[in-house]
Amino acid sequence: MSWQAYVDNNLVGTGKVAKAAIFGLDGSLWATSADFSVSADEAKKLIAAFNDVSDIAAHGLHLTGIKYVFLRNPDQSIYARSGATGITAVKTKQCVLIGYYADGQQAGDCNTVVEGLGAYLSGQGY
Repeated sequence: MSWQAYVDNNLVGTGKVAKAAIFGLDGSLWATSADFSVSADEAKKLIAAFNDVSDIAAHGLHLTGIKYVFLRNPDQSIYARSGATGITAVKTKQCVLIGYYADGQQAGDCNTVVEGLGAYLSGQGY
């Protein structure tokens, strides 16, 4: 399966994630939703936050030009929120998955989908 298929089918296709992207740990874009433009700089700051959340805890997480308030980071996940929308990011061995949930979608559902795919990819060596 292609990386784009993971975004289209396994994340957005579930109906629990409105937009999604997958980045390599070097900040390179592997796949994204057509309307989800996370910049390389934003992706690199998110990836760095998995090692030290102090910057996003103090200044927020910026993705697609929107500021999200950092909530918490259990295990290899980062949760952030902006009003009724939010982000679930999951780090695997080789990549970071980013799932965005829109107003009307449940944060917990998004978390479950993104973390589930992250666990699967980690189990496959990614």
